[in-house]
Amino acid sequence: MLVKTFGSALQGINATIITVEINMETGIQFFMVGLPDTTVKESHFRIESALRNNGYRIPGRKIIVNLSPADIRKEGTAYDLTIAIGILGANQQIPADVLQNYVIMGELSLDGGLQPIKGALSIAIEARRQGFKGFILPKQNAREAAIVNDLDVYGMDNILQVIDFLTGKMTVEPVVVNTREEFYANQGNYDFDFSDVKGQENIKRALEISAAGGHNCLMIGPPGSGKSMLAKRIPSILPPLNLYEALETTKIHSVAGKMNRNSSLITERPFRNPHHTISSSALLGGGSIPNPGEISLAHNGVLFLDELPEFNRSVIEVLRQPMEDRFVTVARAKMTVEFPANFMLIAAMNPCPCGFYNHPDKPCVCKPGDVQRYLNKISGPLLDRIDIHTEVTPVPFAQLAETKSSENSYIIRERVLKARLIQENRYKELQNIHSNSQLSSKYLSKYCTLDVNCLALLKKAMDKLNLSARAYDRILKVSRTIADLDSKENICPEHVAEAIQYRSLDRENWGY
Repeated sequence: MLVKTFGSALQGINATIITVEINMETGIQFFMVGLPDTTVKESHFRIESALRNNGYRIPGRKIIVNLSPADIRKEGTAYDLTIAIGILGANQQIPADVLQNYVIMGELSLDGGLQPIKGALSIAIEARRQGFKGFILPKQNAREAAIVNDLDVYGMDNILQVIDFLTGKMTVEPVVVNTREEFYANQGNYDFDFSDVKGQENIKRALEISAAGGHNCLMIGPPGSGKSMLAKRIPSILPPLNLYEALETTKIHSVAGKMNRNSSLITERPFRNPHHTISSSALLGGGSIPNPGEISLAHNGVLFLDELPEFNRSVIEVLRQPMEDRFVTVARAKMTVEFPANFMLIAAMNPCPCGFYNHPDKPCVCKPGDVQRYLNKISGPLLDRIDIHTEVTPVPFAQLAETKSSENSYIIRERVLKARLIQENRYKELQNIHSNSQLSSKYLSKYCTLDVNCLALLKKAMDKLNLSARAYDRILKVSRTIADLDSKENICPEHVAEAIQYRSLDRENWGY
């Protein structure tokens, strides 16, 4: 008897429905075809044990399992439940007509328990699109899938529950999640707040500008000056995710298997902080069937690279194209996958190998030329994509001992939101441009015009400070953001003056 059940394969962050055909006839062999990997082939042993431990068994007949379409490679353990239910259906222990209504996915333990799967949200979206009535999956993934409306999601603990549900012996209520209620209830819950930071008002200002315009930022300062502490608080001043961004972010983390158990929707902007020993595949995404890398996990959030010069140069150079295109394409022999990668880069570094160049109290012990060689580990094209360079100095004891609270993240975020709204209205006619950092040279002359006084100030600064030519466009963009924070329609000299100080590494004598 031939029976069909339905599962799903992930390609990038999207899902494709897989038809699992089970044909049972006279004989005793078990065959699995349709481009399964080793993990899928091993499902035979897990299924046999799970069924036996729950009072069922694989029939002693010839069984052929076909995973269609056969040109898509299937990997992972999530097809265990799909195949097991199909075998029972082919043996007439489960009504075959019921199986047409459901996508069924789950990894089986030897005792029949169900283990969580990856990409439940993407699978649920595709199941709804294909017109399935419901989605049966492990209970740990049920809330994540249930944010998709018009699809009944059934979270199960073990295979026996699935069998009893499909045979009508047990009634199971679908998991219901009010997506909008869940989204708004969990917004604004941040573990870190800028009120915890003592002093560093100039750096807070730089990060506020960075958040308001979506600018990438590089902090340069000695060890212990607070660079990491400041970076961790940046998500708390960024505009909250909208519902579309939250769904997109959840989808990426679901495919990567990074969702917490029994969670439903990511409502905070991601903050990813990879170690400097990371490989380019882990940063960009990779694998025989590509999975999202750190830059995609940071989509709609912050990618923080601490100790930037310690990263392998070939690794951080791969950031250049995704920073411009806001997506990354991972090509493999059998497939090419595109992952979103719209992140804000925040980087931190010591000013020199010993860490104390330009320190107010401690002398730098580096040899002549060491500072410049250290800075040269970061290429010019990468620095060209970082709008703000700011120097972080240690906080004096008097400020550390203050009991007065600093300005909290909520107040700063209100100013950022106001500036972002101005930018949204300004660029509403432009495609794929929502903030000042996304402006290309084509639009700078239109949206970042300078009057005579501003031009004179900028020319004087570039001559006196020996600023490089690439600093010009960056100063214009940052000036535009500062003017937006100030609710000014036109860029004023004070806005340009402030923007100039955020180009430390463009000064040709810096590091000598």
